[in-house]
Amino acid sequence: MTIGKYQSMKRSRNGLTLIEVLIAVSLVSLLSVGMLMALRVGMSAMDKANRRLMDNRRAVGARRIIEEQLAGFMPVIAVFSPSQEGAGMKIPFFEGRQQSMRFVSSYSLQEAARGMPQILEFQVIPGEQGRGVRLVVNENLYSGPRAAGAFCLGPGQDPELGVHTQRFIPIVVGPRSFVLADRLASCHFSYLGSMQEKDLEQWSPAWIPIDRWPLGIRIEMTPLDTDAGRLKPMTLTAPLHVNRDPNYEYGAEY
Repeated sequence: MTIGKYQSMKRSRNGLTLIEVLIAVSLVSLLSVGMLMALRVGMSAMDKANRRLMDNRRAVGARRIIEEQLAGFMPVIAVFSPSQEGAGMKIPFFEGRQQSMRFVSSYSLQEAARGMPQILEFQVIPGEQGRGVRLVVNENLYSGPRAAGAFCLGPGQDPELGVHTQRFIPIVVGPRSFVLADRLASCHFSYLGSMQEKDLEQWSPAWIPIDRWPLGIRIEMTPLDTDAGRLKPMTLTAPLHVNRDPNYEYGAEY
């Protein structure tokens, strides 16, 4: 064998075969797919964790807002007048039903405790796509006793409760309504009052007395989802620190 032929055979053995190239390309493809899948799993986990964190923050924020709204309860005396003329009728301003509630609070959603007093309207409505229910609230600026009286219809027979009590105009839910709690299986209000004839206190699903305010408010919320990693809306009970007698004429009205 000559030297030239030997060098030619040596150079041919130093190259790559087609099978080796295919194996190398396949390995690179598998590594790329693995890295892509790992990246997607990591991004998905980070997105889920971020959404869960935001949901938990929203739940904590909504609970804090409700607590501040109840803590800012104002014992307002509304002046109801069927016509624009006349002195009108003075009544304690408060509406309490099983799935709706209306009162005046010093806490504002936009300006917190530094804002003007607001007439708050709580309402339980059906949830998105008919799944469960949600709790919403409307804010209306309180400018005086007659502004509160505009929401009243005067004492009379309530068709829903079937008793003689203070009546109010219906609560209207619209684009300006703020969602306090969503994805709820149920949401109910109850009110603590004293039975004057027995000197006892009890919770009731509706506030019927028209001559006083309740001693406390309870909001019972049951979550629709059972995800253990999310903060769930819970029952909230708040006392109303009212020491104002609605039957006594004070020097200045709220």
